[in-house]
Amino acid sequence: YCRKLGKEIGLAPANFIEIQTNELSNPNYKANPIDRCFYCKHELFSRLQEIAKSVGASYVLDGSNADDLHDWRPGRRAAGELGVVSPLAEAGITKAEIRDIARNLGLPNWDKPALACLSSRIPYGSVVTVKKLAQIAEAERFIRSLGFTQLRVRHHDEMARIELIKDEIPLLYKDGLADRIVERLKQIGFTYVTIDLQGYRSGSMNENINKGGDT
Repeated sequence: YCRKLGKEIGLAPANFIEIQTNELSNPNYKANPIDRCFYCKHELFSRLQEIAKSVGASYVLDGSNADDLHDWRPGRRAAGELGVVSPLAEAGITKAEIRDIARNLGLPNWDKPALACLSSRIPYGSVVTVKKLAQIAEAERFIRSLGFTQLRVRHHDEMARIELIKDEIPLLYKDGLADRIVERLKQIGFTYVTIDLQGYRSGSMNENINKGGDT
């Protein structure tokens, strides 16, 4: 996707660098503690700092925005420790404002649905594995192919908890879509397939943290 977008906005191929990170080799990350994001971002930012140094860049920037300052974001600690700058957040620019700016600039991805790390679909304390991530990715790909827009498939071991925009939940019961989803997700490896009646909400796995509860 990033390569495709780079071509669309005129980014020279020579200026596009793709890196591989190895956070899954870190037992602290795989254990999926509430600060899992710290270990992921620390791995990523460390690699980016190495690249920045090799090309003579003075700063590494990330895309955190003002809305991120009000949610549980342990990755922000990694950014602080490694000197990563967050210009959008520092300027107080929100996600909605970023979309407006992108639309005014004619960027093709201005209304692209938010796509958080797949590990964020797994409850804290439940081990992150390649198999779980693959199940989540395929489940979301399939449901999205049926016409649903913003969604999450939360992985609760045998159970898949699907979050959809509330206005789209009734669509499940048209043209046999619910049955198709159940059939495909069972093929993927889930035993139970459920719909979250609260609908899609970003960071729903953090709700217990934000309330001060145990995980």
